[in-house]
Amino acid sequence: MTRKYILNLFLLLLIFSCNEDLSLSKIKGERLEINDSITADKTIEDFVKPYRESVNRDLDSTLAYSPETYTKKDGEFNTAIGNLMADAVYEESNPVFNKRTGKNIDLVILNHGGIRSIISKGNITARTAYEVMPFDNSVVVVALKGTQVLELVDYLSKVKRAHPVSKQVQLTLNNDFSVKSAFINGEPIEEERTYYIATNDYLYNGGDRMTFFHPNDSLYVLDYKIRNVLIDYFKKKDTLNPKKDNRFIKLED
Repeated sequence: MTRKYILNLFLLLLIFSCNEDLSLSKIKGERLEINDSITADKTIEDFVKPYRESVNRDLDSTLAYSPETYTKKDGEFNTAIGNLMADAVYEESNPVFNKRTGKNIDLVILNHGGIRSIISKGNITARTAYEVMPFDNSVVVVALKGTQVLELVDYLSKVKRAHPVSKQVQLTLNNDFSVKSAFINGEPIEEERTYYIATNDYLYNGGDRMTFFHPNDSLYVLDYKIRNVLIDYFKKKDTLNPKKDNRFIKLED
């Protein structure tokens, strides 16, 4: 057996052994906790510091004042903070919608769970808006027939929750939660009429089981984040004064 033959045989064995099927038998992970014990890189800190300070100045600059603390737990069917948010969306979004379409928003509906923080007594800042609405949800306006708006009303009567609606709505439930009356801008809802409902993109896509937005006649995307709506609204108010009112109530015995 020649030396060349032995060398070729060895190479063949090596090739076949390298083609052997391999499979993963075990994965081992290790948790690396990020905390104050990790030493900061001074070069990076020095680079980031002026940007951080600039952002904090913008977030903490005073926009308005709140004489009270407002929470989404202060009412069964409507709350001061929820009313503020729905009315803010109407006041800031309707001019945008009207300029684009020549039409007006008929009502606003948001969701109770989307209010993520209280508004504390004291100075109101942009940071307040980020705390109340940390998500990137944006305003959309949906054209719905009156029959679907009645589905919206029926939904509100059944979920028994203080989902924010704007002051254009006046919804009264009987003691058994059935709908006693429902008005928009002081008028009964007409089944064949088209109404323009402002909400956020999360709810439009079925969030909180709000399925009544589909099908629809038209969808208008305003490219206006709810958080920015609040910031713009705060800038126009010297002092906040939201109230619980009679826009959505239930009659008692």
